[in-house]
Amino acid sequence: MKHSEGYVNHILEHGVATIEFYHPSSNSLPAAILNDLAKTINDIGIDNRVKVIILRSAGDGAFCAGASFDELMAITNEAEGKRFFSGFAHVINAMRKCHKLIIGRVQGKAVGGGVGLVAATDYAIATEGAAVKLSELAVGIGPFVVGPAVERKIGVSGLAQLAIDATGWRSAEWAKRRGLYSEMHSNISEVDDAVNRLAQRLAQSSPEAMAQLKKVLWHGTENWDVLLSERAAISGHLVLSDFTRNAINNFKAKNAK
Repeated sequence: MKHSEGYVNHILEHGVATIEFYHPSSNSLPAAILNDLAKTINDIGIDNRVKVIILRSAGDGAFCAGASFDELMAITNEAEGKRFFSGFAHVINAMRKCHKLIIGRVQGKAVGGGVGLVAATDYAIATEGAAVKLSELAVGIGPFVVGPAVERKIGVSGLAQLAIDATGWRSAEWAKRRGLYSEMHSNISEVDDAVNRLAQRLAQSSPEAMAQLKKVLWHGTENWDVLLSERAAISGHLVLSDFTRNAINNFKAKNAK
């Protein structure tokens, strides 16, 4: 599925489905790409030919810089705000409900919603340069939608450290110690080797056993359809504040220099 800027593609080889997303702005994702990503995960999740999924982004820069700031600034009311923040909610819920195990291939930094995507994978393999940051509080919002996924992986303490220190990066080593990353390697070639080895092993495993394992791993999240929708509404309200508008404009002006 291609757009004027960016795309979501997938290929299936020997039981392994690889989903790749891309946007030229550091893989920050507008609503259309988030919708396509959620639909692709939902469709692949019920495809009996698929045994395991690899989720990756294109390029050698950021894994995902979160949501589109341009679309964020275009929000004019709370209903639009809720719809906007529901984008990552739909992707996380698609990953949660998918019957296939999802391997995350993380080649670079993850910010905001990107951290949520990593947290929603079942096994993330990253490079040493894949630092993480939850920057939402710095622009007057908060990581409300991705918070449950991040908390599930790294606990309340880890979530608090990322959410409160909203301008500070945490290293890939920090993320691995906390459990956000399952493995960390020195370069992308080693990451790809590790991702492919694991995917090939899982493709030979029992689909029923993996589906049951996924259900166990995600036990206790059955209310997330409602929870993440409620969290999207919180962000949708906060994004209309003058504080957020000014903070985002200042951020964009700084990055335009």
